[in-house]
Amino acid sequence: MAKLIFFMSLQILLLSVVSSTGDDGENFARTIDRKLLGLHRKEKLTHFKVYWHDIISGPNPTAIMIQPPVTNSTSYFGGINMMDNALTAKVPLNSTLVGRAQGFYAGAAQKELGFLMAMNFVFKTGKYNGSTITILGRNTPFSEVREMPIVGGSGLFRFARGYVEARTKWFNLKNGDATVEYSCYVLHY
Repeated sequence: MAKLIFFMSLQILLLSVVSSTGDDGENFARTIDRKLLGLHRKEKLTHFKVYWHDIISGPNPTAIMIQPPVTNSTSYFGGINMMDNALTAKVPLNSTLVGRAQGFYAGAAQKELGFLMAMNFVFKTGKYNGSTITILGRNTPFSEVREMPIVGGSGLFRFARGYVEARTKWFNLKNGDATVEYSCYVLHY
């Protein structure tokens, strides 16, 4: 009987020790040294210019409507397009492909044409192959210059921030296809 009481007491003691060291939800985050992520290095400012080709017409569109705009909208309000657009080094679509713009744009303004843009520029060539930048912002396509923030990135653009300036180079009023110059200013480590 004494052995049973001793054994039960030992189990209760071990159970209380284990339960007191368990995760109580307060230890999910901790401060770490910036050097572990390479954040001690000096930041670089990289500028590049790419051309974004939004093709919604023809047999091989690169952007498709996944939600039509609300009825009677003159501003595309409520409409959503998903895209996988070519990014090229020069204006012509058949110039060197440097990456893809993948994401969506949605009609977010009721009184004018204004989009919420959420996209990743996924680079496919050279030094930046496999790296991305993420752009999230407001785009009013009929403005001469539109500025949108860069909110992050991956690969060589890890911890990126900055902005892009978009300028329409070509727009087909009949079918909606467009080519837009993106001048990108990226701070990264």
